[in-house]
Amino acid sequence: MQYRAIIRILGLLVALFSVTMIPPALISLIYGDGSGLAFVLAFVLSILTGLAFWYPNRRSKVDLRAKEGFLIVVLFWTVLASFGALPFALLEQPHMSITDAMFEAFSGLTTTGATVIEGIEYLPKAVQFYRQQLQWLGGMGIIVLAVAILPILGVGGMQLYRAETPGPVKDSKMTPRIADTAKHLWYIYLSLTIACSGAYWLAGMNLFDAVCHAFSTIAIGGFSTYDASLGYFNSVAVNIVCVVFLWIAALNFSLHYAAVSGRNIKNYFKDPECKAFFTIQLSLVTLCFLALVYHSVYETAEMALDQALIQAVSISTTAGFATTDFSAWPAFLPIVLIFSSFIGGCAGSTGGGLKVIRVFLLFLQGKREVDRLIHPKAVYAVKLGDRAMPERVVEAVWGFFSAYAVVFVVIMVALIATGMDDITAFSATAATLNNLGPGLGAVSGTYADVTDAGKWLLVVAMLFGRLEIFSLLVLFSPTFWRS
Repeated sequence: MQYRAIIRILGLLVALFSVTMIPPALISLIYGDGSGLAFVLAFVLSILTGLAFWYPNRRSKVDLRAKEGFLIVVLFWTVLASFGALPFALLEQPHMSITDAMFEAFSGLTTTGATVIEGIEYLPKAVQFYRQQLQWLGGMGIIVLAVAILPILGVGGMQLYRAETPGPVKDSKMTPRIADTAKHLWYIYLSLTIACSGAYWLAGMNLFDAVCHAFSTIAIGGFSTYDASLGYFNSVAVNIVCVVFLWIAALNFSLHYAAVSGRNIKNYFKDPECKAFFTIQLSLVTLCFLALVYHSVYETAEMALDQALIQAVSISTTAGFATTDFSAWPAFLPIVLIFSSFIGGCAGSTGGGLKVIRVFLLFLQGKREVDRLIHPKAVYAVKLGDRAMPERVVEAVWGFFSAYAVVFVVIMVALIATGMDDITAFSATAATLNNLGPGLGAVSGTYADVTDAGKWLLVVAMLFGRLEIFSLLVLFSPTFWRS
C-alpha cells in the first residue's frame, strides 16, 4: 500500500478544499452578518493541515493500483467532509455540537440534504451559501467518481461503463486521462449550473436564491435557503425549472459528455437506461396525480399536477426539495415516493439510490429466471438494448443489491436500538442511504431530534450510499490490508 502517495494526495485535496471557505467569508463581509471569522479560521486550519500532509510526501509520486484507489475514494469523502464541518463547529450562530456539525457537513458533501438546522432563513447569508456550496462541490465529486473512477475499480456493476461509456476512462489503472475527463465534466457541470441559475432568476427568485438553489438542484442535493424549501416561493415556474434541471442532472453525465464532445444528441434516445428512467418518472408522476385528484387533496387538477410533478420528481431523483408535506398525502403515496428513491437517478449522475441501470438489470434478470422456469432448456441472455450483458456484470449487480440490502437492514435495526420508532427508522435509513434527505415520521422535517448515536449511524449510511456500498465495504475485508 502506497501510504505516502495517498497522504500526499489527501494533503493536496485538503489544501485545495480550504479555498472553498473563501467565498462564504467574502459573502459575510458583503452582508456584514458576522460569521466571517469562522470561515477564515476554518480556511487557515485546513490549508495548514493540508500543507503539513503534502510537504513531507511531495516527492512520493507513483502509479496507484485499484487498492489505493478504494482507500483514496473513501478518505476523499470522510476527510473533506470532516474539514467541511469546521465552519459549522466554529460558528456562534447557529451554535452546533461536533455531532451536528459533522452531520450537516456530511449531508451537504454527499448531497443527501438532511439537516439538523431549524430556522434556515434566519441564518447568516454566508452560512446559507456555504451549505449550498457544499452540495455543489459534492455533486461534482460524485460525477467524477461515478464516470471516471468507479468503472476502473469495477464497483457493483459500474464496470459496465468501462465498455459502454462513449469517452470517459476505460483504462485499468489511474491515469492522466481521468484528469482530462474530469475537466470536461467540470465544464458541463458548471454550464448547467449557470443555466439553472439564470432560469431560476427569470422564474422570480432573487440572484442569491437563484444561485444557491441552482447549486443544490444540479447536485440533486435538496438544501434550500428556507425551511419551507421551494414551497416558500409558491411558484409553478420555479417548480418547472426545478423539475427540468433535476431530470437533466439525473441523467448519466457520460451522455452529456458524448453530446458535447461529439455534438450529437442521438445517444439520449438510444440509451436504454435513459428510456427506462423517463418511463419510471412519467409513470410515477401520473400515479401521484391520479391519486391526488381522486382524494381531492387540492382544489384544482392544475394544482394537483403541479404538486405531483415537483414532489414525484424531487423524491424519486433523491433531491428532496419540498413544496408541501408529502408525508401527509393520503393512502400509499408517501410510501411509494420513499420507495421510488431506492431507484434514484441514472448511474453516472448526481442522483442517489440503487441507480436505474441496476434496477433495470435486476428486472431483466428476474424476467430471465421466469422464462427459464417455463423453458428450462432454452438459452436466454440479459440484454441491454441490443447488447448481451456479460454474466460478470449481472453477478456484480446482484452482489451490489445483496450488500445494499444487508447494510440497509443493519443500519435500520441499529437505529431502532437507539430508541427510534419503526417508521422513522425505516424512512431515515432509506433517506440517508439513498442520499434523499427528508423521510417520514420524526424526520419528515429536520433530524434535530435524532440522538447523537442515531446521527452518527446516519452519517455512515450517507457514506455507504454515496460510495456505492462496495467502495466502503471493501475496507472491512482483511484481504484488502494484506501486502
